Amino acid sequence: VSLQDIQAKVKKTTYTVLPDTTTTVCQLHMENGYVILGTSACVDPSKFNSALGEKYAYEDAINKAWPLEGYLLAQEIFQGN
Repeated sequence: VSLQDIQAKVKKTTYTVLPDTTTTVCQLHMENGYVILGTSACVDPSKFNSALGEKYAYEDAINKAWPLEGYLLAQEIFQGN
């Protein structure tokens, strides 16, 4: 499983900055309908940068996809595919 494999399964990516915060939520809408959430937050509101918030929230969501893809791969190997 590669990063490109995971990214190829992403159907849509959305970002939301929670109201009155510096918390950014990334939603990876996967091709099978599952949604993986990633978050980022800036401690100092004066230094908040939405592009960086999206970047780090995306990275967090991708990091959460790895164990799921690992499980799927292990299941395929177990089943002999």
